[in-house]
Amino acid sequence: MKSVVDSWKSIVMAAVLAGAAGAALAEEGGAHSQPKPPRQEWSFAGAFGHYDNAQLRRGYKVYREVCSSCHSISRLAFRNFAEKGGPEISEAEAKALAESYKIKDGPNDAGDYFERPGRLSDRVPPPFPNEQAARAALNGAYPPDMSVLAKARGYSRGFPLFLADALPGFSYQEHGVDYIVALLTGYVDAPQGIELAPGQYYNLYMPGRRTGMPPPLSDGAVTYDDGTPQTTAQYAKDVSAFLMWAAEPHLEERKAIGLKVVGFLIVLSFLVYFTKRKIWANVHH
Repeated sequence: MKSVVDSWKSIVMAAVLAGAAGAALAEEGGAHSQPKPPRQEWSFAGAFGHYDNAQLRRGYKVYREVCSSCHSISRLAFRNFAEKGGPEISEAEAKALAESYKIKDGPNDAGDYFERPGRLSDRVPPPFPNEQAARAALNGAYPPDMSVLAKARGYSRGFPLFLADALPGFSYQEHGVDYIVALLTGYVDAPQGIELAPGQYYNLYMPGRRTGMPPPLSDGAVTYDDGTPQTTAQYAKDVSAFLMWAAEPHLEERKAIGLKVVGFLIVLSFLVYFTKRKIWANVHH
């Protein structure tokens, strides 16, 4: 009888300890749960969306003055800046932009590498020659290339919106730019009881809520010439839109082709239907 009582005591104690551990984990999970980035309004959203050329030009200015010292956009060529559906600067301006960069080239006839002004066909050079140089300059951190960042990042919108995201033509495709805006504006003071390592910052939208990147934006940091508000929120939206274009510079062309294909299929469906009616009109079933 005593052994049975002892067994029941052991079971009850284990259940209590398990419940306490579960409660602690739930509390910790609640304290560190990942909030969803607020949904933004974008000119390029939807089937008829298009880029705001002025916003892309502002976004590139923010990128070059703030982000380019650490992050690269190495998949983007200078010629893209003059193409339709982008910032749409003139070819002369794109050429001047390319020439403002120094491109490592070679080897020459003597076998040496050299630097030359950029050309339209060149891609935007990275701030560091290699990963090791980047880590040495940034205390071991390696900033990601931003070329496709807006397409690579995402988050689940939860039920029932994730069902719509699984359907072609209904999915929300701006998760990445929403996330970038939230990340750039999500720096806050660490809550009481949360300790950060030296060089770390607390960000609500960073996985783990810790990042080695200091807050990159502040009001008035970049001067706009078109009268647009010079605020952190505006900088974040502009540079995020620019990164969306960098990730998909032919978005407008893709959407235009898609609409033409859908229109063609609709017309074809009607033609097939009426052809079927014509052919089988005199056949009795």
